[in-house]
Amino acid sequence: MGKTSGIKIFALLLGGWSAAVGSVMSAPATAQSTVKYVAMGDSSAAGPLIPTQIDAQCLRSDHNWPHLVAAAIGAQLTDVTCSSATTADFSGKQFGAVAPQYQALSSDTNLVTVAVGANDIQMGSVVPSCINPAPAPSSTATYCKNFYVVNGVDQLRARVDTFAPTFGAVLDQIHKLAPAAKVVVTGYLTYYQAGGCWPKDPVWAADADYIQSTFDYLMQTLQQQALAHNATYADIRTPSAGHGVCAAVGTEWVDGVLVDQPTFFYHPTAQGMQGAARVIAPALG
Repeated sequence: MGKTSGIKIFALLLGGWSAAVGSVMSAPATAQSTVKYVAMGDSSAAGPLIPTQIDAQCLRSDHNWPHLVAAAIGAQLTDVTCSSATTADFSGKQFGAVAPQYQALSSDTNLVTVAVGANDIQMGSVVPSCINPAPAPSSTATYCKNFYVVNGVDQLRARVDTFAPTFGAVLDQIHKLAPAAKVVVTGYLTYYQAGGCWPKDPVWAADADYIQSTFDYLMQTLQQQALAHNATYADIRTPSAGHGVCAAVGTEWVDGVLVDQPTFFYHPTAQGMQGAARVIAPALG
């Protein structure tokens, strides 16, 4: 798809999902022009607990951003995103039963999105470990950050550095299995504003900043690897600033530990999926 197609896609998204889907249904793409789209990745794309759930093992929603984008552009979607996925689950069976995500790729795949990395560096256990309903102490000795920075070495950044070549190899393998595909790497939505928002989300200011800076470093690495391995990077972090866990109740794109929308804690909401789709779609052209 060229620049004009990308503009049309963006206009569809801004015009509303019902109009977009209606347009697709009224003027279906021909078999020759149908985009065969494979969505790969973790829960940030799968959408755990967002209605309607269509895969009990992977906690995958039919209103996640891959589905919204596919509906808007009339793509034939194969969604293999799966909650808790790491890059190891691209080549191996997740939970011992879910097929490797690479198996969805083929020579006629012409679009792939990849949303992965947070579980590879174990952020799923890091963020909950920083929850603290008590007020922050005057001393920094008990800050969550200090558990992960040992002798001046940031263990989480070290994990990201170790992950970088692994992710590069993943992109190379995707190109090998789907040589005709455009590959788009997505980052993660914004979690915290500067200083966090304790007690709305019970993570102390210094730890909220540390968590967000770690995600930012991960996304910087994802972008670097995308550019180095013939892939496009879609930045959803910047447009989602102001919509993280600190946003007004009911308006969050990412919910915090005190969930007020149908989603898993510290995961995208339905609004977040819609926002992500509006950002990602133009990158597909």
